Amino acid sequence: METEVLSVKDLLEWYLLAGVDETCGCFPMENIDSKSNNFKPVSNNTVLRPATTNLAQNVNEACKNADDMCAKIATLEELRKALNDFEGCALKQTAAHTVFGDGNPQAKIMIIGEAPGADEDRIGVPFVGKSGQLLDKMMGAINLSRQDYYICNILPWRPPGNRTPLDSEIAVCLPFLKRQIDLVDPDYILILGGAAANSLLNMAETISKMRGRWFEYQKTNGKTAKVLASFHPAYLLRTPGQKARSWSDLLRLKKELDDKISAENN
Repeated sequence: METEVLSVKDLLEWYLLAGVDETCGCFPMENIDSKSNNFKPVSNNTVLRPATTNLAQNVNEACKNADDMCAKIATLEELRKALNDFEGCALKQTAAHTVFGDGNPQAKIMIIGEAPGADEDRIGVPFVGKSGQLLDKMMGAINLSRQDYYICNILPWRPPGNRTPLDSEIAVCLPFLKRQIDLVDPDYILILGGAAANSLLNMAETISKMRGRWFEYQKTNGKTAKVLASFHPAYLLRTPGQKARSWSDLLRLKKELDDKISAENN
């Protein structure tokens, strides 16, 4: 049977899709020593690869391009078109649809998840699968529907196999999300899951430690939004014993909303 030989470009693309974005070791290696069957350190005459790889340079360039594009965008429709035209994230190559946002863009509540799943990628709308159906029921329990909030994800494209997004993928997509937040201009953000919470708030804590706490997010217009972190519905489907904690988070959100309405009426 003849073995197919991949080109370097195809091999690198395969590694990227598999989630590999760097190689590392204690020190540079050259080749295998035929006597000891061990790797040999590179000689002094060997030209080493630069510290900043082409991949890292591409990510930095894509982030700058995203920043530049978002700075000129004035409406959500313009932002949607910019995302559809953007080619700086490899996830777009494997996704069926760009999953932008859903709900009421004039709402004062914004819900942000991590990334689209298989159903969302197929339909092109966020939170329409089993986790989305659970979220709809959860929000309905505090008398909120999609007409009362706007919903989206950190990433607009599904990672292959629903794998965890890479830091580089999040970095490239974050300028679009931040501009989306600016344009919706919510007073409150409910952020679902640790990866989404840490990405938006630039933190590094587990969702178990973050959930149920209020944080503050500063928009580029200088205004702030109150952020409440909670478990992602997909996690609740796998771990139904945590639903009680999520319910307490939603009650905390409802109390905040009720208190604000009461204060405005007085």
